[in-house]
Amino acid sequence: MLIISEPLAQKLVSVEDAIEAVASTFAAMARGEARNYPVVREVVGHADAVYGVKAGGDVSAPFLGLKAGGYWPHNLGRGLSNHQSSTLLFDPDTGRASALVSANYLTGIRTGAASALATRALSREDASVLGIIGTGGQSLHQLRATMAVRRITKVHAWDMNPEMSARFARTLSEMGIDCAAEPTAEAVARAAGIIVTVTPSQQPILMRDWIRPGTHISAMGADTKGKQELDPALVAAARVFVDEAAQAVSIGDCQHAFSAGLIAQAQLTPLGAVLAGMAKGRQSETEITLFDGTGVALQDLVVADLAVRRARDSGLGVEVEY
Repeated sequence: MLIISEPLAQKLVSVEDAIEAVASTFAAMARGEARNYPVVREVVGHADAVYGVKAGGDVSAPFLGLKAGGYWPHNLGRGLSNHQSSTLLFDPDTGRASALVSANYLTGIRTGAASALATRALSREDASVLGIIGTGGQSLHQLRATMAVRRITKVHAWDMNPEMSARFARTLSEMGIDCAAEPTAEAVARAAGIIVTVTPSQQPILMRDWIRPGTHISAMGADTKGKQELDPALVAAARVFVDEAAQAVSIGDCQHAFSAGLIAQAQLTPLGAVLAGMAKGRQSETEITLFDGTGVALQDLVVADLAVRRARDSGLGVEVEY
């Protein structure tokens, strides 16, 4: 078995690499060549943690495996990231465990990659102002991924914690990026042509009336029953694209508009179908497009598989008998 550490994973896979890898497996999903298996997600009952297992396989690659981990909210006080996860890959031909990959960084860039793919496929090509709602650990991944697919000239950011949005703006300024820390989410929404939401909110923080015609939104925060970032009226008014429809209406932002009868599952277009040329993306300059990114196992597995292939090609990682 090959073991890939967190620092090595960061060296092996860039956000640009992740964008193309996730694109390939999303397209394979649309063609029926890749499948996500049922998700396990549970409250642990210890350390206020939430633990989950996501699994799947892509026969076109091929790869097979699972990612296990979750959210430990007290980790920052221990000098650790609150999100902790590991990916285990299996040989598709024999079922033998073949690699263990640290997945904290890879989870961040695969999430940014999915959002960026939606932005590349659905946003207006002339969109250059980015709004980021939620400036925690995922926000820089979202920024870097978006900048890989669109020429961003200005960023507007807001967080429920004003100190975090101010710190984010200072970080971007040090990177030479023009960023305004806004006092409200509404100010971000009214300024931006591309909006990324990445918060743990359980109530709407982005409202329909704030969104300009032609805006693209990537809603990346809702991945559990009860989470919500968007006004259901906004979801109903947009043309909605998803990583996986059944998951979007059960744990994504779509769950609220769906349960209210404002949208039907059949209305949701898989992003992979657009990437594979099987469905249309944006159809007008004024259309509001929405990507509800809930996060699927295949995103995790494809970037882990890429890391493993590169490590083996370069003689990196630690091989152990298993």
